[in-house]
Amino acid sequence: MDLPLLLDTLAGRGDTLATAESLTGGRLAALVTGVPGASRVYLGGIVAYATEVKQGLLGVPEELVAQHGVVSAACARAMAEGVRAGLGSTWAVATTGVAGPDEQEGKPVGTVYVGLAGPDGSTVTALELVGDRAAIQERTCREAVSALRARLHGEEPALG
Repeated sequence: MDLPLLLDTLAGRGDTLATAESLTGGRLAALVTGVPGASRVYLGGIVAYATEVKQGLLGVPEELVAQHGVVSAACARAMAEGVRAGLGSTWAVATTGVAGPDEQEGKPVGTVYVGLAGPDGSTVTALELVGDRAAIQERTCREAVSALRARLHGEEPALG
């Protein structure tokens, strides 16, 4: 993962980036803003840990949550689309899932979804990760960056 190069690519295209995070709790934003010059492209992010925040700030429909839950591909997609629209970014990455220690919505620890919204639509990458809470959060951030890099280069993201 070469995050500085990815941010340079976005800057060179005149693109911007926003994030919406649940299970990563701001780690993705911290990873991005840890790169000198990230402000050229990074507009900001929303840590939407509670369902009410996902619905209120990101516009995740209540019906979607009732039907699919917050640990779902549908929620990851809605989060990415919501933060992209809300912050007016070219690209948006969203993370939702179960970091542990307990399962959530009947989904095991390590169930993760990374949503990616851009000018050509939205996609979701489903992951099944192993490790403790910190390892799952860290790996989710790496996979989110990888998904964006792959999308910018017209590739399919490598899973897992």
